[in-house]
Amino acid sequence: MAVFEGNFTETGSMKFAFVIGRFNDLVTTKLLAGAQDCLKRHGIDIDPHGTQVDYAWVPGCFEVPMVARQLALSGRYSAIICLGAVIRGQTPHFDYVAGEVAKGIAATSLHTGVPLVFGVLTTDSMQQALERAGIKSNLGWSYAMSALEMASLMPQVFNRDGADLPGASVANGLTGQLSSSLPMASGLTAAEPASS
Repeated sequence: MAVFEGNFTETGSMKFAFVIGRFNDLVTTKLLAGAQDCLKRHGIDIDPHGTQVDYAWVPGCFEVPMVARQLALSGRYSAIICLGAVIRGQTPHFDYVAGEVAKGIAATSLHTGVPLVFGVLTTDSMQQALERAGIKSNLGWSYAMSALEMASLMPQVFNRDGADLPGASVANGLTGQLSSSLPMASGLTAAEPASS
């Protein structure tokens, strides 16, 4: 029998992607800063022109799973961190968006074998979102820690009996099955979000 655990020290060959919802960017930019701080302190080069992290900005949370899926299918990433903020309003829109985003992120992770971290805040108010993105603590840090741990854990699980890593199996067969109608993402770099 074996015990599998992620570690936070062997990060040199890891590659990460962020998919960030631009809507509520007052919150999402703070989550991103917290996550970047964590990755940097663990030896990851967070420079958008470097070799370890790519950044994809999307209009809102609803678009996060689609872009995250394309990135996962590329087979280039150890983990993908999905960031966003859905804040309850006076209509049921919140429930539809929050639920579908969670389902999309989970389904992508399960279907591709690439860890996708659910870093989408779902709060009742902007104040609650800001508290979770830096006033009291920054959950972006926790999301990055989850990505680091899962990126370290998955190769142990997949390589135990000589099985391919998630990226290898995706690149070698699932890409055609899962992405026939969407182009593959390539050449992503960071961009500052547009002002709200």
